[in-house]
Amino acid sequence: MNNQQRILKIINLLKKGVEEFEEPLATEIGQKTKDPFLVLISCILSLRTKDTTTGPASNRLFALADNPKDMLKLTQKQIERAIFPVGFYPKKAKWIKQTCKILLEKFNGRVPDKMDELIKLPGVGKKCGAITLVYGFNKPEFIPVDVHVLVISNRLGWVKTKYPDIVMKRLMEIIPKKYWRDINNVLVKHGQNICLTNSPFCSRCTVNSYCNKVGVTRHR
Repeated sequence: MNNQQRILKIINLLKKGVEEFEEPLATEIGQKTKDPFLVLISCILSLRTKDTTTGPASNRLFALADNPKDMLKLTQKQIERAIFPVGFYPKKAKWIKQTCKILLEKFNGRVPDKMDELIKLPGVGKKCGAITLVYGFNKPEFIPVDVHVLVISNRLGWVKTKYPDIVMKRLMEIIPKKYWRDINNVLVKHGQNICLTNSPFCSRCTVNSYCNKVGVTRHR
């Protein structure tokens, strides 16, 4: 089995293995509605925050406003109260207000569909830009890289770096484009349930035999 076949084997095993898991994704609301704005804001909320916290916070916020115009009518304190206890919630509330102002002033209230424009928005890096493009616009032009994707890619030997931008570039080189849309969700689900960042359940892992497990403290 060559390296490309090995990668495809792993992806297919992971896709099958995560079908049973129901844990929420940070951008689940936006993904279901296919609304780029909801995907973008959910992603901003998800930074340095568990998905189990991000989901309810997104629900509370979008119940108050689900578009840039209405969101901008909210005070920063109202946004803070809605999204608490996501990490750095005062800063994120400020970013959301600033982002909505920019969207209305420069993009007629619409989220841009270009990475170079997305990453100019407050609080938006390549991860959020990629997630917005992939799950908001159905444009799998990038592979979103969060902590789960970074950790699992290193454990599988696909990359050897802690830098997300390098991981994204490398994964886009070795993973066929038809998998780019799904690979983030698959690895996030696997990371939430099996390949935990601190102590993975290797004995329950469908790709255990393909993993390097270097420096990993495992559950028995």
